[in-house]
Amino acid sequence: MIKKLLFLLTPFFLNAQGYTSYFTGNTTNITTTPEFGVCLMGGASENDEAMKWLLQKANGGDVVVLRSSGSNGYNNYLYSGLGVTVNSVETLVITSVAGATNPYVLDKVANAEMIWFAGGDQWNYVSYFKNNALEDLINNHINIKNAPIGGTSAGMAILGGKYFNAQNGSVTSTQAMNNPYHPNITLGYDDFLSVPYLTDVITDTHYDNPDRRGRQSTFIARFKSDFNFDVKGIASNEYVAVCIDADGKARVFGDYPAYQEFAYFLQANCNNPNPIENIQSGQPLTWNYNGQALKVYKVPGTMNGQHFFDISDWQNGNNSGGSWEHWSINNGVFSSSAGTPIQCVLGVNDSLLNEIQVFPNPFSDHFSVKEIELAKISIFDAQGRVVFEKEKYVGEILNFSHFNSGIYFIRVEVDNQIYTKKIVKK
Repeated sequence: MIKKLLFLLTPFFLNAQGYTSYFTGNTTNITTTPEFGVCLMGGASENDEAMKWLLQKANGGDVVVLRSSGSNGYNNYLYSGLGVTVNSVETLVITSVAGATNPYVLDKVANAEMIWFAGGDQWNYVSYFKNNALEDLINNHINIKNAPIGGTSAGMAILGGKYFNAQNGSVTSTQAMNNPYHPNITLGYDDFLSVPYLTDVITDTHYDNPDRRGRQSTFIARFKSDFNFDVKGIASNEYVAVCIDADGKARVFGDYPAYQEFAYFLQANCNNPNPIENIQSGQPLTWNYNGQALKVYKVPGTMNGQHFFDISDWQNGNNSGGSWEHWSINNGVFSSSAGTPIQCVLGVNDSLLNEIQVFPNPFSDHFSVKEIELAKISIFDAQGRVVFEKEKYVGEILNFSHFNSGIYFIRVEVDNQIYTKKIVKK
């Protein structure tokens, strides 16, 4: 008997259970070996070349689109519109916690080789997906399966470890800069999705319409002032995509020079030891530092994604095709000017920390930390849980054969200085 494959575009209306499914492709699930990749899309129509880049990392497997409104707009586009073979595309429109934790939804996400978050309202994603089995499966997809993930607009906003959750609605740059504690500035951190290279990043989208440079700078200022977090920023113009590979190279896709399409990589000026000049509730923000409060690398997006910024090392990494800018806010007014590259002034201990090496990385069962004689070492899993601690490490080889494959983070404390690095168990 010849078995026939079924190729369907079938909506399953299960609104009473909190979700609706739209399915296209082969109904028989297959298992492939996906490749890590993250794609951050600016919020307008998708960049085809960036989507092809991400789809290819599914290695012919099954794609799941998660959204909280809308319908099947991605199905044909991802299944047959880009010329990349995948087994199926299923859109799950989830409208409640019950839908997010429905066994059918959990099964589909568990078996996906790629996950894509549509736009919409990021508060829906946070309130429906956070602190339940769906959140766990998405984090496993990223960090255990090492499978590709991405999102646009609200779907991009939730992929940073630090994020604007929009619980009280959106906020403009003007509102944020004139009151950095505006009630609509609702921020989350380290409690939702854990994406490699994005644990200390807050993203923003639609950067050119409207201008969101001021509000994202304010978000970073809040994290710095409130929690002493050194938070970075990644942002995209509406038609721009940032695609991050396993080495941390963030390629920028767009249609420059036909259009002014850019991505932005923001970080506080590492040579500024001073607190933010004025950040108080109800008062305009001043974060100036002689017009150089933030160092920003502005990268034009091209069709082949040839320009990039290396987010595996924000201060010393490679970059290509962009230009540096200085950003600042003075009495609630945003300013930008041509800038200079990062040149951090390092102390003796900082120089030592830059020499520390974890070898080998990726590792199979064992690794050691080079160039230190006495340190405290902690290892965290992708969800931020401590899985190993050693108070006095003196260079011995450590055995982690019992660890599951995936991404971890090692924290080394030497002379009251802290060094962190991503490590990968094969």
